[in-house]
Amino acid sequence: MDETTFERFACAPGLRLEAHERLSAVHLDNLCKRLDRIEELMERLERRLWLTVYGVVAAVLSTGLQSIMAAIPH
Repeated sequence: MDETTFERFACAPGLRLEAHERLSAVHLDNLCKRLDRIEELMERLERRLWLTVYGVVAAVLSTGLQSIMAAIPH
């Protein structure tokens, strides 16, 4: 066996660090997926909110227009 060739071996601290890095990557990946899902839900909620606001404004304007039309003599 040549002296410049070393056999690689796994030590406990190195294995723990590697396992921690893999676990951290999995946690980060799951967190990113959750954040993406929350962003999608917020966009849908925002669209619903704007539709509601436009609906209320349309109802108020139509009621005002009906009262104006009723006040104008035929």
